[in-house]
Amino acid sequence: MSAPLAWDIEGRIWPHREATRFVDAAGVRWLIQETGNGPPLLLLHGTGASAHSWRGVMPALADRFAVIAPDLPGHGFTRGRPSGGLTLMGMAKAISDLLAALDRKPVLIAGHSAGTAIALQMAHEKLTEAPIVGFNSAIMPFEGLAARIFPTMAKMLFVNPFVPGIFAHMARVPGETARFLKKATNSRIDTQGLRCYEALFGNSRHCGGALEMMARWDLASLERALPGIGNRVLLVHSRGDSAVPLSSVEQAAKLLPDCRLEVLPKLGHLAHEEEPATAARLINEFVQLPAREAPSEEPV
Repeated sequence: MSAPLAWDIEGRIWPHREATRFVDAAGVRWLIQETGNGPPLLLLHGTGASAHSWRGVMPALADRFAVIAPDLPGHGFTRGRPSGGLTLMGMAKAISDLLAALDRKPVLIAGHSAGTAIALQMAHEKLTEAPIVGFNSAIMPFEGLAARIFPTMAKMLFVNPFVPGIFAHMARVPGETARFLKKATNSRIDTQGLRCYEALFGNSRHCGGALEMMARWDLASLERALPGIGNRVLLVHSRGDSAVPLSSVEQAAKLLPDCRLEVLPKLGHLAHEEEPATAARLINEFVQLPAREAPSEEPV
């Protein structure tokens, strides 16, 4: 397995490098990016990504919030293992421990894909009362044969120690990361974001962490917990998302007691990277709304 990503080497190309620091909390050494002034707002990236995925959203929120974006355990430049492992419950507790170490209580948590699942797990375990905004959220077991096969395949990949290295080797082939992202997400992102993903996917430790997280994810239990989550929730999904079906998010929105669903007519799974201004606008609007008031339906 390759060496961990080095902040003084791979990190030299990272967006918001000047806003980055490392924090020790509960046995994990976290990379966190912080910018802006105001009440704290937490951003949680999805599986296989890092804090860089919020590069365009962070400055658009920094005039009103103190924005915090960590690399999740097993991902990017964060080192160490939560006591609960890379499970949904383990990640939720680890994020809660990080916030305690930072002495921050977010007024809103925004997550992308699996990051939304972590935020909702935190709400279920009463670790946060903050409203939650989820972009292209992977929070329900998907329908269909592929979805039933995928968790098993992830477990098989995880137990084979050679697989992360093989995946990382393939990602280092010129142009392969761009092709993979387009096929897997149906999103087109900027050059800076693509360079970061090339560094992440080309590192077998990062790939191994992402695979382990997928292998240990339990969305069936989260689905059963959704009706008991009282936090205000806004789910934002893209019709062009090739990774997470809109139908699964529509079903989740019906299960959550206080949830609004906003469907973007275009874009893919990485909508918050494709149009960060739209993502920031939706967050800004939602954080100001009283409970059970629908957000604006102006065209996106």
